[in-house]
Amino acid sequence: MKKENDSNVTEFVLLGLSSSWELQLFLFLIFLFLYMAIVLGNLLIVVTVRADACLLQSPMYYFLGHLSFIDLCLSCVTVPKMLGDFLRQGKMISYSGCLAQIYFLHFLGASEMFLLTVMAYDRYVAICNPLHYLTVMNRQLCFLLVFASWCGGFIHSITQVALVIQLPFCGPNELDNFYCDVPQVIKLACMDTYVVEVLMVSNSGLLSLVCFLVLLFSYAVILITLRTRFRQGQSKALSTCASHITVVSLIFVPCVFIYLRPFYSFSVDKVFSIFYTVITPMLNPLIYTLRNADMKTAMKKQPKACVILLSC
Repeated sequence: MKKENDSNVTEFVLLGLSSSWELQLFLFLIFLFLYMAIVLGNLLIVVTVRADACLLQSPMYYFLGHLSFIDLCLSCVTVPKMLGDFLRQGKMISYSGCLAQIYFLHFLGASEMFLLTVMAYDRYVAICNPLHYLTVMNRQLCFLLVFASWCGGFIHSITQVALVIQLPFCGPNELDNFYCDVPQVIKLACMDTYVVEVLMVSNSGLLSLVCFLVLLFSYAVILITLRTRFRQGQSKALSTCASHITVVSLIFVPCVFIYLRPFYSFSVDKVFSIFYTVITPMLNPLIYTLRNADMKTAMKKQPKACVILLSC
């Protein structure tokens, strides 16, 4: 690490998911397949939404295009490094590389949380106020909401990096995970990190919990509205809400579990990390759009390569 930080550690050792060479080769094949599914699925959605004027004008698909772009980028922060580490014995990451992972992980992760909150508001307006939906969710407002989501993610990630960059590291330098994240890194600092961990809870932990509770409340209001007011189109709206709630749970439950109790570490943390960085970005295209009739129709209008991907 850097001298300005009064630290002797210049790199960290990632313990990864396993120390067994045979198991690592097996995991390499599994995660390579998952990574290919993430890239192809999310890239297909981004291209389709951008290429189809009707989808691009729809607020829901406009937000979904940005969600898929975030998932695509989020998977690139951790998975390529993990795949490379499966094929080597020494799993090292430099101090600057560790900070970069923390920055982009929290930048994209927080942006996705804010965007999911925006999407819940979009569904609320569409279902509870359908006659004024396009007037309320106009193009300018959609752009501002997406821009605000990205800005919120940026502010959050800068805060996380600021928590870590001030800490001195004297050794040991082993991180019990397959990527760098704040909870594991601050435990290696050679100083009392109680205040830093409290700040992390108030930042990442409460952000995850508050957004999760707001989303659950929003969808509860939507479901109550569907039950009391509408009959026609109820099944389609319920299906949409159910898919959104599934994605929200897959993203927020691991985040709340990891960041809301930073003073203890559990072996199951790695499982939740895999859900957050790999499983959710892979499932989002399936849950949100690839089973959607409008999206399928739009994909069939695209070049033959997209049709082949869809049929797979």
